[in-house]
Amino acid sequence: MQKDEETLKILKACRDALLDKKAIDLKVLDVRGKSPITNFFILATANSEPHMKALAGALDAALKELKIEAVGRDYAAGSGWVVVDAFDFMAHIFLEEQRGLYKLEALWKDATPVEL
Repeated sequence: MQKDEETLKILKACRDALLDKKAIDLKVLDVRGKSPITNFFILATANSEPHMKALAGALDAALKELKIEAVGRDYAAGSGWVVVDAFDFMAHIFLEEQRGLYKLEALWKDATPVEL
């Protein structure tokens, strides 16, 4: 249970960092036992490409402050989507159009929303 508490503390810090940069429609989903690749998803929307990059930068800074090294980061210019993989959780930062297109909330509709 200690690991879960630590993960929730990290999720809260990351959520706060994203909200400080005005992330839109931020959600945290518990996908433990449902996803083979991670335990939680953070989903957030940006209003522009620069905003998306600022959100990803804020997330990187929060992880660095927590002394957590992201295992991976995926971003292609013009894709409208940044993924940061921190092993226990993955953060997906979208532009509105891409979030609507990929519909991760619908894909993971059996996930439990997390209130932090």
